[in-house]
Amino acid sequence: IQWDSLSVGNRTLPIEFIVMRSTMGNRSKDKNFQNFWIKAKEHNKIRGAYHFYRADEDPIFQANNFLAQVKLESGDLPPILDIEKIPRRKSKEALIADLKIWCKIVEEAYGKKPIIYTYYYYYKDYIQGEFDDYPLWLANYNDVPAPAPTDNWDFWQFTENGIVYGINTKVDVDIYNGSLWSLKRMTID
Repeated sequence: IQWDSLSVGNRTLPIEFIVMRSTMGNRSKDKNFQNFWIKAKEHNKIRGAYHFYRADEDPIFQANNFLAQVKLESGDLPPILDIEKIPRRKSKEALIADLKIWCKIVEEAYGKKPIIYTYYYYYKDYIQGEFDDYPLWLANYNDVPAPAPTDNWDFWQFTENGIVYGINTKVDVDIYNGSLWSLKRMTID
């Protein structure tokens, strides 16, 4: 990443925030996270960290993995829970109960409700109605102008093949459903 060049995504979108994967499952961590986390702060970017949730692993271990790696500070986005995989060994009800455990632990640590990130159909099939008081980040790469207004989304990931100046590979590109002022109000105090 050429941090000094990060300014525009997909030719027209100003880069107002950067989100990085920090941890995955019970024990895995992203090898680039700590370096990227520091660099984002040095370049005055609103930064966010997400945990890739493994549906068949332990929610307490997963929450503790995230908390051990991520030290959120004033001006950072709330913690982000990325849930995309369907469990093989758990019912939908058990998955929802586990996700609520992860959210409770992380919310108590940071004093902010985590942002729930998932793709559109996972949201419809698993999440909708269960986490309505949490910020929602939807991935929907279909040819739609935006997620449905009834989804009450806060962030929209509209492509995984975006072009961002300063990064020489395709990346996810997202927009926030509000002003820069309201995005800053969402951050950790």
